[in-house]
Amino acid sequence: MKNRIITAESVTSGHPDKLADLIADSILDECLAQDENSRVACEVMLAHNKCFISGEITTAAKVNYKDIAKTVIEQVGYDTAGIEFETRIHTQSEDISQAVKREEQGAGDQGIVYGYASNETENYMPLAIELAHRLTDRLEECRSKGYIEGLRPDGKSQVSIQYTGDKFDRIKSVIVSAQHTESKNLAELTKEIKEKVIGYSLAEYNLEDTEILVNPSGRFVLGGFEADTGLTGRKLMVDTYGGVAHHGGGAMSGKDASKVDRSGAYLARYIAKNIVAAGLAAKCEVSLSYAIGVPKPTAIDVNTFNTAAVDEELIVKAVEKVFDLSVAGTIKKLDLRSPIFSQTAVGGHFGKGYVIWELTDKVEALKTAVSE
Repeated sequence: MKNRIITAESVTSGHPDKLADLIADSILDECLAQDENSRVACEVMLAHNKCFISGEITTAAKVNYKDIAKTVIEQVGYDTAGIEFETRIHTQSEDISQAVKREEQGAGDQGIVYGYASNETENYMPLAIELAHRLTDRLEECRSKGYIEGLRPDGKSQVSIQYTGDKFDRIKSVIVSAQHTESKNLAELTKEIKEKVIGYSLAEYNLEDTEILVNPSGRFVLGGFEADTGLTGRKLMVDTYGGVAHHGGGAMSGKDASKVDRSGAYLARYIAKNIVAAGLAAKCEVSLSYAIGVPKPTAIDVNTFNTAAVDEELIVKAVEKVFDLSVAGTIKKLDLRSPIFSQTAVGGHFGKGYVIWELTDKVEALKTAVSE
């Protein structure tokens, strides 16, 4: 059988794009904490010691956008002295607002979203993205707890998995890039990351034949948005499935749940995960399409990649029976009016057991529905 290589990456909270996502979702959370009916579409750009916050926000909340951004930047580990903050916020278009506020809530925009699940990991995520997140989580832990001295907030990981057909063979390569202080000895840093980040995170895997690269560019002192521009919504594959599944193109961070880029993507993951957990397929991709102002998806498709235990048409009918696919129903079921979103901004929006869209509470209902 043909060998395949699947690669995925992850980034730390100090990566400029991720930091922009985290600021946007922290602003969203503050709006929702004060007014659960807030309509938020927040965009953040970070560039060369400037933080620019813009978007369309309609809320009764009293929010100091600068203070939230400043707090987040400091919590991540950067000094905010000398950073310039600028805000350009206006309210949501009334044309869009009236479509969202109808008696039966409609989608806030048109769009296509995808959800994916696979039984190759315990949390039904693709292995490559799961391991990439594991590495950046550990890198952040080593910095925040002082397990490795001299680390700075910016960092990335990348993992390549070799398969024969659909069967895991080995981890082909691992890359970790970590920002560090000027005084940090690079040989010492490489040794520590190999032992305390890579070795620790991937302890159950045989890495003897794995190519391991630490800071392959060499010195990495200048990082964050002092060195690079950060922008919300620019890490779509990091946020989702590492490129294994399709992506509709819409970002999630900074958007309230009336935007189906977010709520629809969460619903699609919820459906796909329950299908796989029910044993109806070994892997599954669910696509949903929406029209602005229309309460339910205009189309639903299920692709099991020829792994289905029953006919895919039966699965689709079961999904339509078991799940409330409406925008209002999705928001209610997944508790998407609560200030829960900053916890999703870093390390991916999926695979985290503490969010409702990761529940497998529809397994028995799906099994029953396909057998009727």
